[in-house]
Amino acid sequence: MIKKIRVMIVDDEERFRVATSKVLERRGFEVLTAESGEEALDCLDQGPHVVVLDIRMKGMDGLMALGLIKERKPKLPVIMLTGHGTGESAEEALAAGAHDYLAKPCDIDLLATKIYEAGVVSGFDSEMEKTVGEVMIPLADYETARPNQTLSYAVRALRASFSPRTLSGSLIESGQRSLLVISDGEVKGVFSVGGLLEALLPDYTQADLPSTASTIRYSPMFWKGLFTAESKKLMELKVSDVMTEPPHEVDIDANIMEAAYLMVSMNQRRLAVMAWGQCQGIVREEELFFEIERIASKGA
Repeated sequence: MIKKIRVMIVDDEERFRVATSKVLERRGFEVLTAESGEEALDCLDQGPHVVVLDIRMKGMDGLMALGLIKERKPKLPVIMLTGHGTGESAEEALAAGAHDYLAKPCDIDLLATKIYEAGVVSGFDSEMEKTVGEVMIPLADYETARPNQTLSYAVRALRASFSPRTLSGSLIESGQRSLLVISDGEVKGVFSVGGLLEALLPDYTQADLPSTASTIRYSPMFWKGLFTAESKKLMELKVSDVMTEPPHEVDIDANIMEAAYLMVSMNQRRLAVMAWGQCQGIVREEELFFEIERIASKGA
């Protein structure tokens, strides 16, 4: 059974609290309520994953309550509810650490979406929702090469990496299909089969030629033995001669949804996982697929 997001509604208007609670409960949330900032502070020990807090309340107002909540629970996301025309208060709330804000009266669909997004950020079900760092392959366990190494070495290393194996207590189920090219702790590029094939092609295949000459020179009758000859010539090159651009970077603490978005939007099959300005590992399409499969299997 999937864990519910526990949200606390803090508002001194009873009608709003009751109506909002009923709707959110029907949508699968667990709801706590508080009619004042003081009561909200007392309810923090009940472990809400998200707080929805009205700015304008009698007694302790929302901004003061926000500051006290953040003192006790710095990572607890708080969504502020503001009245129309209170943009300045909203800016103050964001500056004080609010996760987001909505104007009252707010659309219940939008509120539910914001609560869910904030709940994910808070790690309400951290066993299910992982960070990039939790699914990545540590750099120490990923085959690498240096720019000045020979292609002969890189080809052997890449071939060896194709075999699935257990590293750091977990199986790299699909093996590797590329090497990271590292120099002084910095990712300089990627050595892959695709880059190797591109380097294998004769130079004239990249040149602009008249259509007749192109047809003749590309004819298979002239290519007999060419694959072998070009493969041998490749071994005279260095890794830096054939490596492709380095993968896009993602922060080690990023949510895995961010990794999925970057892979799709940047057309990347792998991302360099960064922390403290250094590459810490690699996350590939395969790691995200395995996580999808794990979640799907658990929910079945």
